[in-house]
Amino acid sequence: MTINTKIQEHINKNRNENGNLPEYSGKDFSSDQDVRWCPGCGDYTILKQVQNIMPDIGVPKKDIVFISGIGCAARFPYYMDTFGMHSIHGRAPAIATGLKVTRPELSVWIITGDGDSLSIGANHFVQLLRRNVDVNLLLFNNKIYGLTKGQYSPTSHEGTVTKSTPYGSVDHPFNPVALSLGADGTFVARTMDRDPRHLQAMLKRANDHKGTSMLEIYQNCIVFNDGAFELFTDKKSRPKEAIYLEDGEPLIFGEENTKGIRLDGLKPEIVSLEESNYTKDDLWIHDEKDATKAHLLSRFFDEPDPRAETPQHMPRPFGVLFAVDRPRYDEGVNLQIEETFRRKGEGDLDELLRGPETWEIK
Repeated sequence: MTINTKIQEHINKNRNENGNLPEYSGKDFSSDQDVRWCPGCGDYTILKQVQNIMPDIGVPKKDIVFISGIGCAARFPYYMDTFGMHSIHGRAPAIATGLKVTRPELSVWIITGDGDSLSIGANHFVQLLRRNVDVNLLLFNNKIYGLTKGQYSPTSHEGTVTKSTPYGSVDHPFNPVALSLGADGTFVARTMDRDPRHLQAMLKRANDHKGTSMLEIYQNCIVFNDGAFELFTDKKSRPKEAIYLEDGEPLIFGEENTKGIRLDGLKPEIVSLEESNYTKDDLWIHDEKDATKAHLLSRFFDEPDPRAETPQHMPRPFGVLFAVDRPRYDEGVNLQIEETFRRKGEGDLDELLRGPETWEIK
């Protein structure tokens, strides 16, 4: 019996069992561990929304795995009543890749932060995206190292003053969605902890994607970087600073939806739907499969200068920027194994290990 046949048998067995899935509730995915994040941390609401969507993904708990790296967010697997692993700093993508290749029937989720995945783990992060392994990666971005008490991270803005940068950071920050698109990610999306409904919708979209789904979540660190995303989470500023993307719909934002974005060639510009002759028909229509436009959207990343009028300051996009199908690494590896077995048989590991020497020393 080949490895792939065994895998297929397991998938078929689970498929039959899934027809009799218990009626889970979100509470069924809450472990008996005390949650030990700081009171008010954005991680609480992310945990809650992940637990809430788990009953809807149609997978038995025994086939769900959460793998984390290091950092505050990395406690996540302890709080899920599923399988999980608190792994190595920045290496969760590598461990998740190995697990998904050998157990393709599992639903694998990677929990990581901006420090974990974009500093020491940056190489693993981009390799996962270009390989398109069928896993879900939740990037908790709070623009700070919280666990180690508030040093600047790879997503902190230039000039950020922390204990490790008392005169301001001189590092240029990563833009996670632009980095993911640059690595040929097949699903790139952004949401925020303080919009639970949108967060839930994005988690479900990430789960439905076949391939690596990278979901950046703006997460407030109440102790070391409180209010870092206030422009997008505050109900007063959100309408003019955030734009929600819907596939096939025009880009509209602002109070009372009075502003839109149109393309002049490949140059985006903000137009008023009240004080100009432009209508919704003139606006940029979002297409999740358009890579060029996804790159343009990823560059809506400037911060407004509160001291100056910046009429072409672009709102920050939330939602799915890009989603396409592409062959998956885990699928390809298993097809290759199956084909090799078909041509050469199962082989003998002992014979391989005791086989002829590959070189001689004379």
